[in-house]
Amino acid sequence: MLKSREGQAIPKVTFPVRVNGEWQEVSSDALFKGKTVVLFALPGAFTPTCSSTHLPRYNELADVFKENGIDSVICLAVNDPFVMETWKQAQNAEKIYFLPDGNGEFSEGMGLLVDKAAIGLGKRSWRYSMLVKDGLIEKMFIEPEEPGDPFKVSDADTMLTYINPSANPPPRITLFSKPGCPHCARARKMLIDKDYRFEEIELGSHGISYSSLQAVTGRGTTPQVYIDGQHIGGADELTTWLEK
Repeated sequence: MLKSREGQAIPKVTFPVRVNGEWQEVSSDALFKGKTVVLFALPGAFTPTCSSTHLPRYNELADVFKENGIDSVICLAVNDPFVMETWKQAQNAEKIYFLPDGNGEFSEGMGLLVDKAAIGLGKRSWRYSMLVKDGLIEKMFIEPEEPGDPFKVSDADTMLTYINPSANPPPRITLFSKPGCPHCARARKMLIDKDYRFEEIELGSHGISYSSLQAVTGRGTTPQVYIDGQHIGGADELTTWLEK
């Protein structure tokens, strides 16, 4: 049974980390004492849900968390420092602090170190998130004990809603584009000029083709823009949306 530790202090752990190519140590106190911190823990770097959903959304909302009084957003996994650093670079997640709990000591202290040997992963952290104020755990969202890899409550939006139900997160924007397309370049520039973060899916990369574009958007031209799941259209339609 995975139990919440709300109202309790975080485990006292010293983490071996790599900084500028050198080994250093960072303590729990250095990360949490006198600070308001959101920490989300996950089974492992480069694993499907962690890479496609859990980490990216926290990265998208990092600035919003800071606007709402959060000093740092920490991603913890039972991985070594080299893997965590490589994953950080691959995800372009410079606003997230990646904390390698390589020996699983913090996760064990939280009572959330689980055995995933059946799928070859060994000891890993259960998926959860928590709000920590000056070393004390105020709130935890622990995924239910279900088969597989449940991801229902530890997401960034749930945490943000707890911290501030009136917070206004930025829209989720997806831009379908193709190389050399001037209208795509115009749409991209408009979004950048407005300081909107967006996901760009480029035809010709990672197996994305015109068939993929047609299947998803029902259109055969680029760009195609989606905002919060709503199909906006091309560059002209994006201009109208931005003006509104």
